[in-house]
Amino acid sequence: MNTIKKFYPHLAVIIAFIAIALFYFSPVLQGKVIYQQDIEHYTGMAQEQIKYREATGNEAYWTNSAFGGMPTYQLGAKYPHNYVKAIDSAIRFLPRPADYLFLYFVGFYVLLISLGMKPLRSFIGALAFGFSTYLIIILGVGHNAKAHAIAYMPMVIAGVLLVFRKKYIVGGLLTLFATALEINANHYQMTYYLLFLLLVIGVYYTIDYIKNKDFKGLGIAMAIFAGAVILSIGTNATGLMATAEYTKFSTRSNSELTFKADGSAKTSSNAMTYDYITEYSYGLFESLNLVVPRLTGGANAEQLNSDSNLYRFFVGLGANPEQAKQSSESAPTYWGDQPIVAAPAYIGAVVFFLFVLGLFTEYRKIKYIFLTGTILSLFLSYGKHLPGLTDFFINYVPMYNKFRAVSSIQILLEMCVPALAILGLYSYSKAEEQEKIKALKLSGIITGGLLVILFFAKGMLSFSGANDGYFMQAYGQIGPGYVQALIEDRKAMYTADILRSFILIALAAAVLFLLAKAKIKENLALVLIGVLMVGDLVLVDRKYVNNDAFVSAYRMTHPFEESPADAQILKDKSIYRVFEVEGGLNSARTSFFHHSLGGYHAAKPRRMQELVEHQMGTGNHMTVFNMMNVKYVVQNDEEGQPVPMANNMANGNAWFVSTIKKVNTADEEMKAMDSLDSKKVAVFNQKIFADVALKDSYVVDSLATIKLTSYDPNKLVYESNNTADGVAVFSEVYYPKGWIAKIDGKETPIFSVDYVLRGISLPKGKHTVEFSFEPEVIKKGSIISLISFVLMVLVTIGALYYGTKKCKEAKGNC
Repeated sequence: MNTIKKFYPHLAVIIAFIAIALFYFSPVLQGKVIYQQDIEHYTGMAQEQIKYREATGNEAYWTNSAFGGMPTYQLGAKYPHNYVKAIDSAIRFLPRPADYLFLYFVGFYVLLISLGMKPLRSFIGALAFGFSTYLIIILGVGHNAKAHAIAYMPMVIAGVLLVFRKKYIVGGLLTLFATALEINANHYQMTYYLLFLLLVIGVYYTIDYIKNKDFKGLGIAMAIFAGAVILSIGTNATGLMATAEYTKFSTRSNSELTFKADGSAKTSSNAMTYDYITEYSYGLFESLNLVVPRLTGGANAEQLNSDSNLYRFFVGLGANPEQAKQSSESAPTYWGDQPIVAAPAYIGAVVFFLFVLGLFTEYRKIKYIFLTGTILSLFLSYGKHLPGLTDFFINYVPMYNKFRAVSSIQILLEMCVPALAILGLYSYSKAEEQEKIKALKLSGIITGGLLVILFFAKGMLSFSGANDGYFMQAYGQIGPGYVQALIEDRKAMYTADILRSFILIALAAAVLFLLAKAKIKENLALVLIGVLMVGDLVLVDRKYVNNDAFVSAYRMTHPFEESPADAQILKDKSIYRVFEVEGGLNSARTSFFHHSLGGYHAAKPRRMQELVEHQMGTGNHMTVFNMMNVKYVVQNDEEGQPVPMANNMANGNAWFVSTIKKVNTADEEMKAMDSLDSKKVAVFNQKIFADVALKDSYVVDSLATIKLTSYDPNKLVYESNNTADGVAVFSEVYYPKGWIAKIDGKETPIFSVDYVLRGISLPKGKHTVEFSFEPEVIKKGSIISLISFVLMVLVTIGALYYGTKKCKEAKGNC
């Protein structure tokens, strides 16, 4: 009974987390959902597979709704025997996005408990972590997978720390399950960044073990980690294997081309250029918005009120109050170094103050782990602004150049700073009065001094944004006045938020001073600090993500409105593609209603993207449209209404070609596309497909036909009739892994033609041709996942049995 009572405080905390998450995102209780732009794009991209799943109960691992065709591995595909996903779904039982906020809280609470903190202190720390502005804003914009992965990071760290501290059973099981859940979250960039902090922890404890000559303990820890990693990877084998396979054919892999779309030579074969990787780099000065939220203007669309200079500017031009309000509601006040920012990465002035305090009060050497993690994270987030370090990591650290938006690595800082802040607060409460006063004085000088310097540095700053020149031109005669009003508002925010942070730190210092003088009790001090810390963060968060962000559930499941042009096109029940000029190739709107050439994804099919850049990007649209069977092009008329235009030159679903243009390199393939008559000629890379023997020319009977008779995303059936042997080209994207072609039930090789399309050799006569997508990676991965999960369950049972037995032998002292 006493053992059960130990869990009562934790249960109370969990209930509180549920209540707080639901209260913060209270519209979910009314059945509403948060509007997330990235999820809107995802819904458009995944619409075909969603409809197929609903209609058949089966999973389509291929879709033709995006980029001409691609696997659905990174579009929410559901895999057999994915039992870790079932565990995750059980943990995230709250409606979205309250489920992620709840998971933030729980994950960090587990970390602080593992560090020896009591429930109240851990509860406050968990709230400070969960309400960090960066973590809230990624929920607002729809980076769900990122939020998902971040939420499990503290649990992984907690497990690793427990194992190193020889809590082998609880630490090992926590590491096993948390790592499996972390991988299952399917945001490998965040998981990759987590490895950096785990490396810091590993190096620290390995050195400590070696110093103490505890090689046995080190060996046990490493064995537990190895087992946890193997089983965690195994239970997620299908997703990992499928992603690894697709990555080789995506824009995240190196290009085969040696020249750019403009004809100039490439300087690097890297999948992503240096500029692309470092486009989102945290500014050196901008990084101080960790302490002062709107130091560099807040967001690209900041909500200003009637007290703002911009509001008064529009009123001065004759706008009525409502018009001035609307013109000031999404003001581009951000003037930092990144292209777009939805909110500052504010961790809290009080949190930062306690972090500094922890450097002076925390007596355990573990503080150096969190300090190192903070510094490493901050420096790497600077990206192109710290080129020496960034260049080294891009060029020499494995896989670092596979991810863009290097500023995202600041998530390590988002964990390390509040962790050390809470540890510092704990150590402060246990220190002697003299030590408390000294630490408080030093922390106040550092944090207060920083704010004072920033305050007096105001006159040295221009407050000019990168896009101010554009606004000058866009607003014409009123452009200079508009930009000047923006600058004045930026100055006002700068000053106001410095003073705000100063007051918050002063209040926190006052509470801690009273605690040092024994004027208030420790728990009261904790509560007061918690109110300041969490209240500060919530007030900032609500500026960017609040109840106004919620819409009806229908709005998110049907994010795009069907236009008259869509309705007209959809009357055509044949299989074809559509190109919308307005949305271009980076919109998921077309994919929601039709098969599309474009889409919205971070890892596009590489060859299709290259075809678009090198052909459509240089004006050769019709070659691409025709070979990809783009039957309709939608363009807005003079009144801005979309109008569908039929492309009568589209090649159709499949056709026979009379000439094979043989080439030996990807460069030659692409250059051959410049003047290709795709109805008659097929470009064939004979070096890659050396085992496929094709003639230079074929006789194509004028009556030869090949028609698509049945369509599913993962199965296409054609009927062909030709009087001579020939080569058939299909307006479907070539993907070498999983697609199987059969002629009258007999398998036949598929080869690539015209850079991105499929081709097969067809004997003369009438035939039934079937293409079916049967990815071997799914079959193998599912078997590995099942076996690994069974082993995971057995290990868990065995560990719990062994731990219980040891506990009984120790007479409950366990």
